[in-house]
Amino acid sequence: MKKTIISGVITIAVVLLSSQFVQAQGTMTYLSNVDQTSVGSLAVGSDSWVAELFKTGTNASGYLLDSIQLGLTDATGTPSGFTVMIYSSIGGTMGPDPVPANNLGTLNDSLNPVSGGIFTYIPTSNLTLLPSTQYFIVLTAGTTVADGAYDWSYVGANSYNPSDAWSIHGGVVSSSNGSSWPHVFSLNYPQFAITATPIPEPGVLALSGLGGLLILWHRRKSRAVL
Repeated sequence: MKKTIISGVITIAVVLLSSQFVQAQGTMTYLSNVDQTSVGSLAVGSDSWVAELFKTGTNASGYLLDSIQLGLTDATGTPSGFTVMIYSSIGGTMGPDPVPANNLGTLNDSLNPVSGGIFTYIPTSNLTLLPSTQYFIVLTAGTTVADGAYDWSYVGANSYNPSDAWSIHGGVVSSSNGSSWPHVFSLNYPQFAITATPIPEPGVLALSGLGGLLILWHRRKSRAVL
């Protein structure tokens, strides 16, 4: 009888721990408006850097960025060298408007998006986003707009279907060289989606490890009885 009770307690504990761990590890789309209808586009080139500000949610350990999807319309001319990056943010919160600060990572894709569509870009290495922190999606290219531009589609409403307290702040900011950014935001809503994985809190990982130890202990005790 005592063994049965202990076995039941262990089983319940493992199930609860497993569900917590899976939930913490699940990949989610936190912001997205790629299913909406485009009403225009923003030219992207080496002399027309374009950046969109977003803020992460409240998961205490932050998030591991999985991918960014971009909605693009047909390019003009013959552009090349399309580049997608994540930048930290400087300014804002009772100070000047936030602008891109430092390049934290480049996202890769094998396609040259000269034809319109939804394109997915993945970090070249692990990229951790801190909780409740502002970042920028930054786009540029290797050609000037006069020679050919990529076109980032935008929609007519601020509707990104946010979850877990993720949000969009301000609007689009642009730069002619990627170094100096005017403190002026346009009221466009570019098409993108952000997919990330919440990083488990240390307590969840510790409990999962404890659950594994309980399973091993129970198996050894069962074998000893047999």
